[in-house]
Parts: sequence; structure tokens; C-alpha cells
Amino acid sequence: MKRMFLLLLIACQLVQAQVTPTPDVLWGQLFKDVQMTHTLGDNKTFVDCLPKHEPSVILKKYNQQKGKAAFDLKTFVLENFDLPSSPNVKVTQGLSLKEHLEELWNVLTRQKDSVKKWSSLLPLPYSYIVPGGRFREIYYWDSYFTMQGLAVSKRYDLIEDMVNNFSYLIMHYGHIPNGNRNYYLGRAQPPYFAMMVELLHEKNGDAVYKKYFPAMEREYAFWMNGTEKLKSMQAHRRVVKMPDGSILNRNWDDVNLPRQESYAEDVATSKVYKNGDGMVFRNLRGCAESGIDFSSRWFRDTMHINTVETSNLIPVDLNSLLYVYETLLSKAAKANGQPAKEKMYKLKAQKRKAAVLKYCWNANANYFFDYDLRKKKTTGRWNILGGIPLFCGLATKEQAEGVQKNVEEKFLKDGGVTTSIFNTGEQWDAPNGWAPLEFITVKGLMHYGYKDLAKQIAERWMNINERVFASTGKMLEKYNVEDIHLESGGGEYPTQDGFGWTNGVYLAFWKLFKEK
Repeated sequence: MKRMFLLLLIACQLVQAQVTPTPDVLWGQLFKDVQMTHTLGDNKTFVDCLPKHEPSVILKKYNQQKGKAAFDLKTFVLENFDLPSSPNVKVTQGLSLKEHLEELWNVLTRQKDSVKKWSSLLPLPYSYIVPGGRFREIYYWDSYFTMQGLAVSKRYDLIEDMVNNFSYLIMHYGHIPNGNRNYYLGRAQPPYFAMMVELLHEKNGDAVYKKYFPAMEREYAFWMNGTEKLKSMQAHRRVVKMPDGSILNRNWDDVNLPRQESYAEDVATSKVYKNGDGMVFRNLRGCAESGIDFSSRWFRDTMHINTVETSNLIPVDLNSLLYVYETLLSKAAKANGQPAKEKMYKLKAQKRKAAVLKYCWNANANYFFDYDLRKKKTTGRWNILGGIPLFCGLATKEQAEGVQKNVEEKFLKDGGVTTSIFNTGEQWDAPNGWAPLEFITVKGLMHYGYKDLAKQIAERWMNINERVFASTGKMLEKYNVEDIHLESGGGEYPTQDGFGWTNGVYLAFWKLFKEK
């Protein structure tokens, strides 16, 4: 009964937002049967399918046919649905890698969406870049790193289109979802929108702050929703009041059900979940909101996904990014002639900085970690994102020195920096390296004057990009940086090619370290 009520509530919310019901609601038992039997392989395939007929017609046929001896579920799906298509990446002979990547922007570009009945896609009014492979829609935090390469390619037209799309999502749905699919609406992703606006501001000045300030404020309000209701050591949605009264944030999802695009995997995890708190789906979805899905940093025992505890943790990266958000809101308020808001956001940034340094810094380890609300101390789970306070400019010089030493000693590998020191079989752990984390690490080190180490990391990363491209003609989502002769792996799906943020970060590093 509780589950049915929640499904009805979600359906009502989607109707209010004029959104097609999510695939689990729309297709009911057919959805479960397709996903649990992996009829189409990757669970993301079915939720991106487009029905050839009205749902009532397809469901009536399904109920009539499924009990027959000769019934084949995959054949039924293929007869009644159009499968989604992915970008077809081709390599033009004779181009340098930089030239190939600049040509690839056109392959990965989607023009403004048309409205298609019963599609899970949330149509966007402007052009955008998709990552590639199974990722056929815009993704929130991917896009910031993709934009770094677009800026090198002088494709500010696409950057502006994508920022306009994100502004549209904020004003239409109240936040930027994980991606523009209705099954992503319960969660966001790392809040880079203000930094995207800043990227445009560097080119076009204060007119950018004036245009996007309302959207920036509205997204920030989404992250801070419920703050006024909190008492000490209480949490509501994404906000947590700490013992000293400061406000920090956690990752969350407003839906406590299996992710539609990873339904079978989440159901399987729920059957062996060990924490006994009824939060398995919320915690899995919170990982997805963090962008780091999945990783040792979220696991109570460090090693196994069935101990996932995202809602118990204060992530150092999320709160560092929100510090930047508050800082940029203060700048935007000034540009808009609103001194009271300028002062308010500046104060919020100062308070958040003090709280991050208090709760996430471990002086004994000389490194930043997530904070465990249950144990009331840092987790000690080593992850390269412990260096993000350098990228966001809130670490002290002494802290930056400690981070730099730990990055060099624990994370630096032949292909760049590894995501964590733990090999769990999850994709956001060793031995994998990811473009956004390479970028964050390199830029953070440069901010604090560690340019030699930054250059070393960037060059090792570019080398592995170049080596794999030369042998396969592909740019990958992630790489094995510990053994550069082996493929990356782990996670819920095969390594994807395309690939938006890898292309963007390679071009950004090319401009920083190779152009001259």
C-alpha cells in the first residue's frame, strides 16, 4: 500500500509538471518483466525506447499474449517499441587527435528536441552535446567538463545553448535533473551551473550574471530546501544542520524506489542490503546524484555496495562546489545591483568554508574526506576528490601542501591519478581514472602553485588518451590509469566511447600544456 501511494504521488507530480509518467509507472508489469530478465541487456535501453502504439494498446496485447507457450518477450518488445539510437562515431583519417575531437562536436550535438508522445525524454529548446554511447541525453555535470573543450574550440554558441537549456530545466522543473529524462527528475547532479555561467561571464561580462541570476538563485534554493525546518543534527532532503549550527549538504533523491534505468541491479542490491534502515534505494540514488556511482567512499565497510550509506555522509565535493556557488551568487548579486544579497551570499560562503574545513579536514592524514554523521568523524576513505577544496579555492596553503603530497604518494599512476586507493570492482574506484577528476586535480594543484605535479598528471592523462585513440580510434569514458595496457572496467555497464567530458578535458589540457 505504501509503495502504491508513492507511485501515485510521483505520477501526480509528473502530471503537474506536464511530464509523461516514468517508464515503471507507464508500463507496470511489462516494465518489471523486461528489466528483471535483462531482455534488452542494459536496463537503460527499455526506458529510452519509444512506443509504436498507445500504451493501452501495447499493454492489452501484452496481457493477452504473455501466457502463451510461444510468447517471446524480446520479440514482443521489438515489435512494439523503437529502440534508442546512439551517436555513430567515425574517425576521419589523417586528422590529429585535436582535430578529430573538434570534428566530433558535430557528431555529439543534438538539435533542439521535438516533443514525442510517451517518450521519457524531457525536450530541450536549444542544441546540446551528449556524452556518447548509452548516454543519449544531456547530463548535468558532464556538460561543465565538455564545455572546457568547447571553449578551446571556440564553440561558445554551443556553451550558451547548453547553459540556456539548464536554465530552462531549472525554471521549468525547479532544478537540473541528472539528465533530461523523466526518470531522473528525483535527483540532480553536482551543482556546476554557476560555474558554467562563470565560463560564459569570462567571455561576455556582467550581462551573463544579469541573465542567469534568477536561475542560479532558484537552483541554489533547491539544494537548500528545508533549511529553516532544521534543528541541531537534523537532516531534511539535502540539508543537514551540524552540531555547531552550521548548514552543510548531502546527496539525496526524492524517490525511494529502484532506479528505472538500473532496476534489476538495484533490486538485487536491496536483497543483500546490510544496513537495515530501509534506505537502500535512497542511498543508491543519492550516489547517482553525486555523480560518483558507485565508489568505496559511499560504502560503510569500504568494499561492498550492499553497505551503501550515502545519506549518512557529508560529501566534501558537494559542499566545496556549493561554496563556489555561494561565492558566484554574491558576485552575480553585485552585478545586478543587489547589495543586500551580495552580502548575504558572501556570508553564506564564509560560513560554509569554515564548516568544510572543520568537518571534512583530517589533520592527522593531511587530507580532506567526507564526514560521517553517524560516527561523527571523517570517513578515512581515500578518494581523489579529497583534493577538490583546492579546485574550489577554500583550502589553506598548509592544507594544500598536505593534499599535494598525498596526491603524489597515493593517487599518481602511469596514466594520471586514480579515483581511489581501493579496488572494489566499482567503476569509481581503482584502477580507473576519469576526465573530470583529472581536471579537478590538475586545476586545483595549479591554483596553489603546484604546477609541476599538475603538468605531470595532465601529460600522463593525455598520453593514455592518445595511446588508446591510436589503437582503437575511440575516446573513452574512463581509463585504467594503473596499468595503461589494460582496459578500464567495473560498474553496471561496459565502458562507453564518445566521449563528451574526456574530449573536453583533453582539449583543455592541450591548451594548457601543449599549445605553446
